[in-house]
Amino acid sequence: MAGIGEFDSLVLELDGPVGSLTLNRPDRLNPLSTATLRELVAAARWFDGQDEVKAVVVRGAGRSFSAGADLTAFAGQPRVSPRDAADRGREMADAVEAMRAVTIAAIHGWCVGGGLVLAAACDLRLAAEDARFSIPEIDLGIPLAWGGIPRLVREIGPARTKELVLTGRRFDAQEAKAAGFVNRIVAADALGAEAQALAQTLAAKAAHPLFATKRHVNAVTAQMVGTARSWSDADALLTSLTDPECTEVRKRYLAARRP
Repeated sequence: MAGIGEFDSLVLELDGPVGSLTLNRPDRLNPLSTATLRELVAAARWFDGQDEVKAVVVRGAGRSFSAGADLTAFAGQPRVSPRDAADRGREMADAVEAMRAVTIAAIHGWCVGGGLVLAAACDLRLAAEDARFSIPEIDLGIPLAWGGIPRLVREIGPARTKELVLTGRRFDAQEAKAAGFVNRIVAADALGAEAQALAQTLAAKAAHPLFATKRHVNAVTAQMVGTARSWSDADALLTSLTDPECTEVRKRYLAARRP
């Protein structure tokens, strides 16, 4: 694959009709800072400009897919209003979901919070046997934002969405597959090859029916769950970041997890 070197926290590669988008901050388990979210939007648009691309594999470098939102990066953004910074995640999820190519999330290790929203914005999801999921936002004193609620309701239903978001409990690849979030579970050492093989299978098909099917399914589900309403998620997120009780909950949660 030929690499595209225009990004600081992502690696983009292209091999004919198959692309690869890798979160590339493995030392911190690929957190999603505002800068990374902005790069993900730009990467989605870049792939849309490559007419030959039919499938894109989305993955994380190192030990995990993504540790989720980097909350420390949301404060003090130069020349960015707090609301704009809080809205970056929704913009990212919308851009990934709107990509012309079929996207395949290849999930290994931890897939947490905002990382799970990124995976939910992809069309298909493969999980390694070692994949672990959690949605700790409420324990951090914030709501699940970025359009995460409607996307989870779409994939796993309202009752299970409420349970997993409200409790924040961890769950494994088997439960994710049983819930309908994951299409297939594969051996950890085979995840890359399996995701690439699926992308090649899709890329061998005619572009028009491939893209038409993706857009048709997305149009139907958009009417069901209304992801467009997620524009207001940024306001709920901002409120929780300044609410005294939410702030105290967040401090306790983070302190309990410091080494």
